[in-house]
Amino acid sequence: MRYLRLLLLLAITLSLLACKQNSSVTKENADQSYSNAASSPDWYNSKSMDTLSVVTWNVEHFVDSHDNPYIDNDTENNPPSDMEERRQLLAKAIQQLDADIVVFQELESDSYLQTLAEERFPEMGYEAFGALESADWYMNVVVMSRVPLGVFSSYANITTPIIGQTNDKGEPASQVLTNNRMWTTDVLVSDDYSFSLTGLHLKAGGGDRNQGWRMGQINLLREHFKSSVANDSGKNMLVVGDLNTTPKSEEFNTLQGESAPYFVDPLAGTDAFSHPSDSAYRRIDHILPNRNMEDELVPSSTSIAQPLPKEQMIKISDHLPLKAKFVVDGK
Repeated sequence: MRYLRLLLLLAITLSLLACKQNSSVTKENADQSYSNAASSPDWYNSKSMDTLSVVTWNVEHFVDSHDNPYIDNDTENNPPSDMEERRQLLAKAIQQLDADIVVFQELESDSYLQTLAEERFPEMGYEAFGALESADWYMNVVVMSRVPLGVFSSYANITTPIIGQTNDKGEPASQVLTNNRMWTTDVLVSDDYSFSLTGLHLKAGGGDRNQGWRMGQINLLREHFKSSVANDSGKNMLVVGDLNTTPKSEEFNTLQGESAPYFVDPLAGTDAFSHPSDSAYRRIDHILPNRNMEDELVPSSTSIAQPLPKEQMIKISDHLPLKAKFVVDGK
């Protein structure tokens, strides 16, 4: 009887050790398990991807020709008469840019973008589209990609403080109106290489209230980013979009970070300006890799892009696009 109890105790001990070991392996390989759980789509060949180019572009009230009955806005209800010309020019610009991933700001919807891609530039090979659209507004942040995308993280339902401001009752002010214009998704380049991509269109405008609005948004992003690197210190991260703030501003410095993850500005100290497109004098549009991903940035590849003549670029938007390229071969 004692012998049987000893055997039973030994079996339980070995089982617990095995569970502990398996738990450790699962934790260490969490990212790899995520990648293994996602099948590569039949339209994608990761072996053909040795570099990856990214574009961000605010395309200024780029609406479709259909009235969304749930959105009451003059521009969306009655699109400007020049929209067809702008669509034609945008298609030409996209063909010239030839980017693997394009993140747009102020574009109406991902279904609209997918239709544009299928009808205007099907040869470009864009297959993945995504957005987290506002229920009552028409300017959204939309992505199209030749590379598979993973889970989308939305900030849309999170209320953020408007730093330093009060509401009509004298209480600390807060907002949730524009947080749908922020999202993070995984870009699944291969089994061995991926990164998180954050697309942004932060609150516009000068003055303390708008600055406080942006700071509330940025503090939320920083908290999310810190939790990401806490789980994976080697994580590659890329932030792109219209931040409505210039380099060296308080908001910009806060987003870059004083602790991990640190984001770098490849255009720091340059006269690379993106806005307004007719006479650019400032840069409020940005491509910011974290320090992990900076190592893969192709030197001098980050630039203000002008794929069409100036007059045509002005016709498309009041912003100019930014472009950067990253090496992913052998990762």
